[in-house]
Order: sequence, then structure tokens, then C-alpha cells
Amino acid sequence: MKKTNFIKDMSWSEFDERRKETKTLIVPSGAIEVYGPHMPLGTDIIVANKLADLISEKVNALVAPCLEVGQSSNLFGFPGTVYCKPENIKEVYRDICESYIKWGFKEFFILNTHLHNTGPLNSLMEELEDGYGIKAGLIGWWQYIWKFEGIFESDSPHGHASEAGTSVMLYLHPELVDMEKAPNSPSLYKDEYPNIQKYKKYDEYSNTGTMGDATVATAEKGKHVVEKGIAEIVDFINNYLRK
Repeated sequence: MKKTNFIKDMSWSEFDERRKETKTLIVPSGAIEVYGPHMPLGTDIIVANKLADLISEKVNALVAPCLEVGQSSNLFGFPGTVYCKPENIKEVYRDICESYIKWGFKEFFILNTHLHNTGPLNSLMEELEDGYGIKAGLIGWWQYIWKFEGIFESDSPHGHASEAGTSVMLYLHPELVDMEKAPNSPSLYKDEYPNIQKYKKYDEYSNTGTMGDATVATAEKGKHVVEKGIAEIVDFINNYLRK
């Protein structure tokens, strides 16, 4: 049987042996929500799990089960979206992390691919560090890759399900992307105050589930972003979490 780093795919005896080899756990977090007409509702989860797999191979970590829902209430204008209250997200992940703390894990890397999960997860990891003496790190993947310049060409490459997100999926899971349906879908709402938080629903910004130009996405762009991101995360795990 092929060796896996996903705990959900292990027998109890395999997990019992593998947990003796590492104290590092990667915890994916995502959502079920609209991701344009060209990608699955579970794109955030699919990306989180694949990135976790690639990272775990490089740092000898195990991968915890992903809670396959997120805080997606503002996307309810599109069918298929599932919503979980922030306080529930926090408490379910608390149970997950505390379970693995009891099984000996001491270094937790939260790989979050859904922006609205960040708040409850940040709060939780602070509490777990204080309460158990573990060490933790967290990224919001889609916000994390904003810093990688010179890769994307559209005006708003990091819009929801746009050039960046579609490129990453084309690299990680091309079989799940239908580029014939990929839209160029600029925001319907002209934001005069972009630096002030607002609480509009997503269907006020987009009627496709995409915000930006997904038509210019390529697997090559996704490869550059994924490789750069993974390299930095591996460095962080080895030189921060494990120190």
C-alpha cells in the first residue's frame, strides 16, 4: 500500500507508528462555496489538501482531516454554498487540534484557503499556544500569494476565482477546471472606499461567482506561485516551528 501522510487514510496502527516519527501536523482549512462556473464548489478544500500533501512530503509532517465547510455566509447568493458559524469553526478545530495534542503533536501549521476562516483560527491558535505550550503558524493562502509579483497579468488577478486561483487549480488539478467556461467578470460594484471594511453580499459584486479575468490563467503561472509559496512554508516549518 502506498505510504500516505493523510491521517484519514491510515490504519490506527500505521498512525501509531508514524506519530513517533514527527511532531509536526499540517491542518488544512477551506470552504464549500461558489468558485465561478469553471471550478468546483470545493476548490478551497481541494487546494488546501493538495498543498498540505506537497508540503508534508518535504518536511515529514502528517496531515489532519480538513473540515469541509467554512464561514461563507456572504456567498449565499449562489447555490451550493455551505455556511458554518465562526464560533463553530473555532470549536471544531479546537477539538481536532486538542485530539492531536493528546497524540503527541507539538508543531501545528494551519493551511487556510478561505479568508473568513482566518479570524476564528487565529484566535484558536493563540489559545492553544498559551494553554498547551505548542508552537503554531497560520497562513491564508490566497492572501499569502499576493506578494509574488511579476507572475500575473490581469488588473485584479487575486479576485475570487480569478487569474490566480484558476492558475493554481490548473497546476494542481487541471482535470477539475473547465477553461471553456472561465469568465472575464469585472466587479459589478465600484468601490470608492477600498480600505474600509464593508459587508456587502458577493452577488452584489459578481453574477458569475468570479471577480476578475479567469480567461488568462495558466498552469505555468500556478506552478510559479505554488513552488514559491511551498518553499517559504517549508523554510518556516524547519526554521521557526521546529526551533
